[in-house]
Amino acid sequence: MQKKSPKAPAPVHTKVRKVRIDGEQAGQRIDNFLRRELPGVPKGRLYRILRRGEVRVNGGRIRAEYKLQEGDEVRVPPARVRAPGDAPGDDQAAKMAERIIFEDKRLLVIDKPSGVAVHGGSGISHGVIELLRHARPELTDLSLVHRLDRETSGCLVMAKRRSALRELHERFREGVVEKNYLALVVGDWQYGDQLIDKPLLVENRKGGERHVIVSKGGKSAQTRVSLSRTFGKYSLLLCAPQTGRTHQIRVHLQALEFPILGDERYGDEDENRRAKKFGLKRLFLHAQSIAFPDDSGNEHHFTTPLSDDLERFLAVGVPKIQDSK
Repeated sequence: MQKKSPKAPAPVHTKVRKVRIDGEQAGQRIDNFLRRELPGVPKGRLYRILRRGEVRVNGGRIRAEYKLQEGDEVRVPPARVRAPGDAPGDDQAAKMAERIIFEDKRLLVIDKPSGVAVHGGSGISHGVIELLRHARPELTDLSLVHRLDRETSGCLVMAKRRSALRELHERFREGVVEKNYLALVVGDWQYGDQLIDKPLLVENRKGGERHVIVSKGGKSAQTRVSLSRTFGKYSLLLCAPQTGRTHQIRVHLQALEFPILGDERYGDEDENRRAKKFGLKRLFLHAQSIAFPDDSGNEHHFTTPLSDDLERFLAVGVPKIQDSK
């Protein structure tokens, strides 16, 4: 499991810098560029310095949605940024690198383990991205194409070049990226193929913890669900999110009263306690596959099998639960 960070180091005060945009950096919005250049600066603060004109491109003021062009000169103002923490351990980084299932000049795909965040922050010392950058220091532009919850395992795609990141984000906007997850839920699924269409709203609880609810005031969210296999009172579901909202699959299934087993945030406490007793130590949600076309029309399709702990629970733990009742 991932360890919490020790006390964070004091922020570092940076000076004014001017950055010349190259071909790989071009195409991204200025606000996204600033998040990388000024790590740890709150989002609200970034937008304020943009509105005040502290950030200049080619000597002029710009809006947050401005897209950088090759050759632009960006004035990055002074700021208090997050100091670099301790480097990840070599063994931990090497183990993450061993989970790479595909790599070419533009992409890198890993089978992310459960219990590891995709990036550091919020008390987490190192996530997948920091571990891989440590294991492969030549990957200076390695970036997340999409995200997985810390508790979720499976296919995670990263871009090794900015141009690849822009291309794949465009595929997501076009709605041509297909993702499939496997979830073991409490209940006997009788709905057949079902499109769950319920808007989701993110609430921030005490301590900054994010909690998502179904709400008319939320953002549109759709998840297509079908039955893969039944295990008595449990059902293994294939879930294909049509949108990418926070905790989408978990909240949608909870809303239909089919909570995911092992979900400590949205699940059934009694069922989770029982499952833990018989071997399930984490959320039973796995990103099984992801597919998308590239600019040349070639189809990329990546899959990862259920991890050994989840397979073992289906084969051994579930029958024991059934027998104990």
